Amino acid sequence: MLKNAMTIDVEDYFQVSAFANHIPREDWEALPCRIERNMELILSLLDAHDIRATFFTLGWIAERYPAMVKRIVENGHELASHGSSHFRVSDQTPQAFGEDVSTSKKLLEDIGGQEVKGYRAPSFSIGENNLWALDVLEEAGYRYSSSIYPIRHDHYGMPGAPRFRFHPRGDKGLLELPATTLSLFNRNLPAAGGGYFRLLPYPLSRWMMERVNREDRQPCIFYFHPWELDPEQPRQKNIGFRTRFRHYTNLSRMEGKIRRLLGDFSWGRMDSIFLEQDS
Repeated sequence: MLKNAMTIDVEDYFQVSAFANHIPREDWEALPCRIERNMELILSLLDAHDIRATFFTLGWIAERYPAMVKRIVENGHELASHGSSHFRVSDQTPQAFGEDVSTSKKLLEDIGGQEVKGYRAPSFSIGENNLWALDVLEEAGYRYSSSIYPIRHDHYGMPGAPRFRFHPRGDKGLLELPATTLSLFNRNLPAAGGGYFRLLPYPLSRWMMERVNREDRQPCIFYFHPWELDPEQPRQKNIGFRTRFRHYTNLSRMEGKIRRLLGDFSWGRMDSIFLEQDS
């Protein structure tokens, strides 16, 4: 059975990009953080299925919850970077981005005691207009990125990008591992998890990933967030219908769907699946 990559973007509910205009970063410290409760559930689920995953972790979270970061490593999972404070790459200059990814890498390595090889941009915010970010990541010492989503979306996406692993700057150097898509009717459909996984019926999501494994003979890269397993999280007011729908729909069903997913596929860490092939 082909092994797929299970990944978790470690951020809390108030840090999502969709809330950026509603929750100022200076207010983050005052908000109730629920990351520990949600991470405890995720680590328990993975342990019950004997699965090792990759955790793309925000530096902001790691700095405040170092014991949680250490537990990720102690449980045999890969520790990777999600940047420092969830700034979209498209909103940063090359210099600011370089400082962001270097700072988060060092912080995570100091806490976790292992090399941080991977990076995922908040909201998959690397695309055709800022591919310079991949060079910055390589200069900062990262070995791979999982920051490009080859779909059309109102906030991100690079539909013309390769659907599977590729070297943006030749056969050596940084490896880009795009979020999984299914090619159907000359269009790339999202099949990597997140909000799409919550919204779609589970059998459809499973079929899409099975087809990628079977027809493309490629491992899937699946992702979700800790807050997606937390239907009791504080509800935000004065947000638009689209944002409310995308964020809150089917939160109560997510844990059950993840449990099914963990049992229906074979899963592993990003580095063990992709970097060992690349060596």
